[in-house]
Amino acid sequence: MEKFQQSMYDLIVETSTKLPKDVRRAIARAKVRENAGTRAAMALDTIVGNIQMADENVSPICQDTGLPTFKIKVPVGVNQIEMKKAIRAAIVEATKNGKLRPNSVDSLTGKNSGDNLGEGVPVIKFEQWENDYIDVRLILKGGGCENKNIQYSLPCELEGLGRAGRDLDGIRKCILHAVYQAQGQGCSAGFIGVGIGGDRSSGYELAKEQLFRPVDDVNPIEELRQLEEYIMENANKLGIGTMGFGGESTLLGCKIGVMHRIPASFFVSVAYNCWAFRRMGVKIDPQTGDIIEWLYQDGEDVDFAKELEKAEAAAALEQGDTRVIDLVPPLSEEQVRKLRVGDVVRISGMIYTGRDAIHKYLMDHDAPVDLNGQIIYHCGPVMLKDEDGRWHVKAAGPTTSIREEPYQGDIMKKFGVRAVIGKGGMGAKTLQALKEHGGVYLNAIGGAAQYYADCIKSVEGVDLMEFGIPEAMWHLRVENFTAVVTMDSHGNSLHEDVEKSSLEKLAQFKEPVFK
Repeated sequence: MEKFQQSMYDLIVETSTKLPKDVRRAIARAKVRENAGTRAAMALDTIVGNIQMADENVSPICQDTGLPTFKIKVPVGVNQIEMKKAIRAAIVEATKNGKLRPNSVDSLTGKNSGDNLGEGVPVIKFEQWENDYIDVRLILKGGGCENKNIQYSLPCELEGLGRAGRDLDGIRKCILHAVYQAQGQGCSAGFIGVGIGGDRSSGYELAKEQLFRPVDDVNPIEELRQLEEYIMENANKLGIGTMGFGGESTLLGCKIGVMHRIPASFFVSVAYNCWAFRRMGVKIDPQTGDIIEWLYQDGEDVDFAKELEKAEAAAALEQGDTRVIDLVPPLSEEQVRKLRVGDVVRISGMIYTGRDAIHKYLMDHDAPVDLNGQIIYHCGPVMLKDEDGRWHVKAAGPTTSIREEPYQGDIMKKFGVRAVIGKGGMGAKTLQALKEHGGVYLNAIGGAAQYYADCIKSVEGVDLMEFGIPEAMWHLRVENFTAVVTMDSHGNSLHEDVEKSSLEKLAQFKEPVFK
């Protein structure tokens, strides 16, 4: 079991820090499709750079290392109880070493366990089989994409598509709608797993199980093969694009599975996964605990180091008519009102992290620091403390901003905050507050945790650690932290525009395709 524990630790580290070959090829194809000099191209350049940095640093690709989910097939007679203990010990070690962010939170008290263990965490599912080796698969699915999972009960009415019936064409409509509703909030361009049938829980489980399939495999069921190909061709016509910036690449993979159902229920369940598609697998010798084979290693690898030589994000940003503006907080209202949607900003100076717990706290309490003119970063970083007691940032990409919609506008007005950084955009309430108060929303590239960690030059302090590392308020000194203005103080929202445009494009798929 000691060797098995080491093998599980190696699997966790590899899954968190290195994308498998099939995912890399899908991202490379998306990069080729995209038009040079666009915001989407810039985002893909940043993503490519981030992947390469994670490889070199052996650090998390995305700061949200998700809820570890293991699917394990074992020969008859293998001690699953001891295997579970070894996996949990490996999880603790990986968290301690900064390969996983402490993500396990008590749902009643809100307390973070600090070691990624808790009731139901990690998820470990065993299945016996008659092969003579152990098959272990791991997926790290972050909260941003997990929140964009969706389930449909047929028949139903779908925005832009009309009635979806209990047939293959109704399923088609549900899948297209699932891609549409995710917009950029799930870190598009993404992958989806679809489960047809089952009950509400088994349908979602089947959908997530599809994410363990290789991106390039072929569905053995002919109707589903055709449907997968149809979705891949047409979802990319919605124009949502990478990060929801608009563009040619909205979906990188679609896998569909089917199971029986009871007559009264017809569920279509969709598991959405971000571009940082972290899933790996190994074959284990049950006698020694050694890894005998790594899975998802078939086919050509992509050398992203060469891709980086072709185009760095900053160079791509400065093409064409894009304005690149340097900002040093604290910011004045006059400075902010000069910014327009589409502008690119490079921030140097102090920024302060704030996620769900911080925003809820600030509604009823004073801020621990003076936030007048400052920037709040929607981020839950991976942090490690050295032997001298100093904190170091291991990963620090943006989290999904829409969760802060109930609070954001009020907090900006209350404390004089001039800008927020996040991903996926915010809603009408925040947009109105930006207009009234003189504020701006800056979209960073979701999942690019190494790229942004490199922009953070020092940790100057931290407050409210009682909320746990991801939810604390970190004081970060940054240099050339790059983001795109996607909501400005003049009532403009790129997210609103893309959503409206993609809804219009979605409507073209209203008519039946499959009989």
